[in-house]
Amino acid sequence: MAEIYFMSQLPSLDGIGENTALPITEERFLELCQRFLGKKAQQEINKLSLAPPRNYEKSTSDLVEAWNKGERDLRFALAKVRADKMKKPFDTENKQFPVDLVKVARTAVEMESPMEAEKFLNRYRLELLETLRPMDSFCEDAVFYYGLKLKLLSRMKQFNADIGETAYKNIYNSIMNGDRLEAIQ
Repeated sequence: MAEIYFMSQLPSLDGIGENTALPITEERFLELCQRFLGKKAQQEINKLSLAPPRNYEKSTSDLVEAWNKGERDLRFALAKVRADKMKKPFDTENKQFPVDLVKVARTAVEMESPMEAEKFLNRYRLELLETLRPMDSFCEDAVFYYGLKLKLLSRMKQFNADIGETAYKNIYNSIMNGDRLEAIQ
């Protein structure tokens, strides 16, 4: 019952543009979760991540499980495509990727601008998340969906072209110099 009251007071995240401020912060969302959700749901909220662990971790939510799998697979596919492009080995742990996912990864890797590639990948992530949106807008999975979408939109709002270009060059140079950086967390 608490989820119904909780979800009904959250502002909509649909239709938020690139230059539009978010109607709620992640901090405020977490405060509300603490007030209205049980301990089990709060634990799940605290584990929500845009970068799920490389190794599988069980979730109590099918939606979170699907998100984590989709994001992990995307990161593996990106790492594999990047490694292939640089003619370097990458262990995909014998994962087989759907053709559409490999196409997304290749498209992103081939983009000239890292910023445009990130925007492209985030649009893909939003579409993936939308496919997971529960039909019941007042269930626990709806709260997890909202939390993930808020995290993704917040991340997108933090993009800065100059800082990103510098970071990209540093990472690229370290890879070309043979340093080992993790492509997947």
